[in-house]
Amino acid sequence: MLRLISTRLSASWWRQLWAQALATPHFRLTSPPYYITHQKEGYSSQANKESTSFVMNLFNGQFVPDNVFPFPSVLSMEQMQSLQALVDPCTRFFKEVNDPAENEKLESIETATLEGLKEMGAFGLQVPEELGGIGLTNTQYARVVEVVGVHDLGVGISLGAHQSIGFKGILLFGTQSQKEKYLPKLASGETMAAFCLTEPSSGSDAASIKTLAELSECGKFYTLNGGKIWISNGGTAEIFTVFAKTPVKEPTGEVKDQISAFIVERAFGGVTSGPPEKKMGIKCSNTAEVHFDNVKVPAENLLGELGKGFMVAVNILNNGRFGMASALAGTMRGVIVKAVDHAANRKQFGDKISNYGAIQEKIARMAMLHYVTESMAYVVSANMDMKVPDYKLEASISKIFASEAAWYVTDECIQVLGGMGYMKETGVERVLRDLRIFRIFEGTNDILRLFVALTGIEYAGVQLKNLRTTIMNPSGKTETILKAIGMRAKRKVGIPTGLSLEGIVHPGLDNSAYLVTKAIDLFGEAVESLLLKYGEKVTEQQFHLKRVADAAIDIYAMAVVISRASRSLSLGQPTAEHEKLLCQTWSHEAFERVRENLRAVKSSTWNQSFANMKLISNAVVQNRGILATHPLGF
Repeated sequence: MLRLISTRLSASWWRQLWAQALATPHFRLTSPPYYITHQKEGYSSQANKESTSFVMNLFNGQFVPDNVFPFPSVLSMEQMQSLQALVDPCTRFFKEVNDPAENEKLESIETATLEGLKEMGAFGLQVPEELGGIGLTNTQYARVVEVVGVHDLGVGISLGAHQSIGFKGILLFGTQSQKEKYLPKLASGETMAAFCLTEPSSGSDAASIKTLAELSECGKFYTLNGGKIWISNGGTAEIFTVFAKTPVKEPTGEVKDQISAFIVERAFGGVTSGPPEKKMGIKCSNTAEVHFDNVKVPAENLLGELGKGFMVAVNILNNGRFGMASALAGTMRGVIVKAVDHAANRKQFGDKISNYGAIQEKIARMAMLHYVTESMAYVVSANMDMKVPDYKLEASISKIFASEAAWYVTDECIQVLGGMGYMKETGVERVLRDLRIFRIFEGTNDILRLFVALTGIEYAGVQLKNLRTTIMNPSGKTETILKAIGMRAKRKVGIPTGLSLEGIVHPGLDNSAYLVTKAIDLFGEAVESLLLKYGEKVTEQQFHLKRVADAAIDIYAMAVVISRASRSLSLGQPTAEHEKLLCQTWSHEAFERVRENLRAVKSSTWNQSFANMKLISNAVVQNRGILATHPLGF
């Protein structure tokens, strides 16, 4: 019967597939303006290549476990010991020396804290030892940043803006002479760094920057003019990674403006900063405008290749996102302690509030969100240490998930504490204000969701095109073709394709493993359905893309917690049974969300809701405010 269904379905289905989705000889998504923020030309070229990315392959309905299973362990015993030797004093320092409330009051970091951070080497955590840094791996860096996240996100932003993005470009793309010239002083904290990309007219659409760098006739320097806004460390930095348009001659002889990256010193002259911005949170970190007025930048300060600055920016941001997840895992750990301490001691109606179901559900969800975030952070950092070539979607997901989870957990902590949580002295309201920026900077979560969905869908489209080529030229590949058609036919009628984690996951998590493989099947089928229905115009379907991204996020979250809990069970760790509960509960709820989001993508009822929302929004925007008549008529 299955063979009959597959045969009948596949013939008509594949005709439809080739006719609608792959009719063009070179399948490429036509990028909407927001997609250029990650410079499609760079990533599109990778879509033709086979990827080992777990998330990327989800869009083909494939399970590629290597980067997630087993839970990666990348630190040697010596690295673990040196990390422990750093984490313990760092923790004591933030408990005994740093005062986050005083930092916020001053709207700057106290001198004693700054000097202590310099002594610990906190300004050059990943700078090689031979250049004056500590030389931490990505996983080691994640663990140290987690400590900072527990105690003071404002300090964390200052340190992160300095090394996670500020001078990260020099680490990744700098020449040896550039590294030797700048990194020692940056690593010691003698000089601070800042990352200068955002401009008044270019936020998410970073490709529209106006700052211009023109090469002199002698070829020895560039003249830089323009302005940047909302620059972390903008008023305190001496070294800037600046992105500017540069005229570049194409092979055709045509001259076009392309973005290039430069290392700019304040000492060059012509670099000025505005006053510190007044912000909602992270008040102790400096945020300011930076202006460049006829700044003479030596030609040797070009960072990376001429005209390739956007890829420099993308790689810097992509490389730095894992640290955000680990820092926010630390933040969640800290606020959960406050919530639990209050719940365990506060009595109402004759009992501790920790014994009431309403509070228990809050604490359980807080613990699950922390477990997922922490798991993501250390899978991504390990992948980076393993030199995995493609982790951009996983890094983006970790940023999205961590920033939203930390906000939810901290908000719920305030709810558990009640009126006390609202009071300034408790310190949680400051954390909540500090957290709000994380869903905005280094790629807004809205844009990153579109990036995840579009990058994955493009990869799926290219792989389908490659399969079409194979079918048209089947020499010696009959088995591959039949397997692909059979798998897609099964997914189309809701029959499991045979994906399995047997032998990969601890038997105690078999049910969770089944849910993640079922979710992958559903996801692959939904993505192909979108391609069939919309083709290249899928880029315009943001209501659908958001739900595709949310489903991908949930599936990746399921995978990392299953992997981590499986390791704990296999090793017989003391917390293994607790982790099993976290994993099973999360996987059940995540699977239900995946199924609901994918139903919405294909549902005519939801399509009508999406159409309605568009009309509602257009009406409110056109009216410049609420349109509905007030119930009292005035």
